[in-house]
Amino acid sequence: MSSVLALVLLVLVYLLTLASLDPWDVALGAGLAAGVLVWARRTLSAPSAIGAAVLVGRIARFPLFAGAVAREIVVGTWQVALVVMGVRRLSRPGIVAVPIGDRTPAGLAATALALTLSPGEVLVDIDRSRGVMLVHVIDAHDPDAVRARHDHFYRRYQRGVFP
Repeated sequence: MSSVLALVLLVLVYLLTLASLDPWDVALGAGLAAGVLVWARRTLSAPSAIGAAVLVGRIARFPLFAGAVAREIVVGTWQVALVVMGVRRLSRPGIVAVPIGDRTPAGLAATALALTLSPGEVLVDIDRSRGVMLVHVIDAHDPDAVRARHDHFYRRYQRGVFP
């Protein structure tokens, strides 16, 4: 019964997103929802490499991570606003190579998403051969400070949630 309810709820979300009740949209939504449910069951029901205690720890640390991302968004917005309003000069934007370190692929994706959410920074590329992320920053006058900030963010906030 819970699978049917999940399927119906997913289809409803899909239809609300489209703002449509067209039969073809209902059919496509049902197909997509069924695919998501099959994928989720296989992925989430498979024996996990991490234990329940580790998962609970990651969930418990997520609010701190989300708060740190929110703070980075506010700081980045403020810095970009100062440049746009002419209060601060755009003196040295550029690309900084930030070491990937011991990030897993999922951790690397989380890092990319978190840093791109903040105005003033965007992930340009990942150079696996050099083991670095190429990040365009609005103020690259001190690349070592940018690298240190990203390393601190990863160690303090992200590693416990998305290693």
